Amino acid sequence: MIRRWSPEGLAPPIGQYSHLAAVPADHELVFVSGQVGVAEDGTLAGPDARAQTRQAFANIGRLLDSLGAGPEHLVKLLTLVSGTEHLDGSRVAREEVFAAWYPDGDWPAHSLMVVAALARPDLTVEIEAVVALPRR
Repeated sequence: MIRRWSPEGLAPPIGQYSHLAAVPADHELVFVSGQVGVAEDGTLAGPDARAQTRQAFANIGRLLDSLGAGPEHLVKLLTLVSGTEHLDGSRVAREEVFAAWYPDGDWPAHSLMVVAALARPDLTVEIEAVVALPRR
């Protein structure tokens, strides 16, 4: 089981994340390339960060399903947001997803970066993930 925690002697996390996450030796790490807000048919989920973040997490959910895994197997996330104007929308969508995925607040490690741009000008959010799967 993945262990997530925030030790004493350090300020509590300023958002929905744990300071530390550890993976047991009997697990395999899978690295998920950055997911954007593009639906299966190739269309953008919407012009705003909220819609695109929801879709990026939905894409991560589908990738987890393909591995026989779930959100509890996520060790680390990295969210890239293209400009501070998209932070609020991205955070709202993340909070919605995390409420469903982590109702007990046992969040994975997570970093958030504001960047100048992503691969296309219409993209507002990209999310990478690291997954830990029990070896079969």
